[in-house]
Amino acid sequence: MTSAIDIRYADDENAVRSCYPLMRQLRPHLDTAAEFLECWRRQHAEGYRILALWEGSVPMAIAGIRTQHNMIYGCFLYVDDLVTEGSQRSHGYGAVLMARLKEEASELGCRRLVLDSGLDNVLAHRFYYRNQLVASALHFGMQVD
Repeated sequence: MTSAIDIRYADDENAVRSCYPLMRQLRPHLDTAAEFLECWRRQHAEGYRILALWEGSVPMAIAGIRTQHNMIYGCFLYVDDLVTEGSQRSHGYGAVLMARLKEEASELGCRRLVLDSGLDNVLAHRFYYRNQLVASALHFGMQVD
């Protein structure tokens, strides 16, 4: 990791489009940048934002986030998507972004940061534990169509 990094939101379509290659690593079903932008537009209207760690004009790690409220946690920061450029993992980008997410949650008045992770994503689990996240629940779901 170089010292010329910047963490900022990708809030316009050009910045969001530049995050597509990273998001595609996490969400390979997003076949095109246009499809990704359409998803972002829908989610952005509901409060979703992409916080990115940039090295120059290139996003090296991104987090898709939103604030939510429920009876369990009150106000919390939900991390929908979290990914670091595959060729740059274990270089500190993810840890720097995770620290910023914790700050962001606090600044937004959230009591907690929450994310879901696939049970088979063992490498991500190790990263989460190293960054003080604790597995506190299982997430269940079912297809309804």
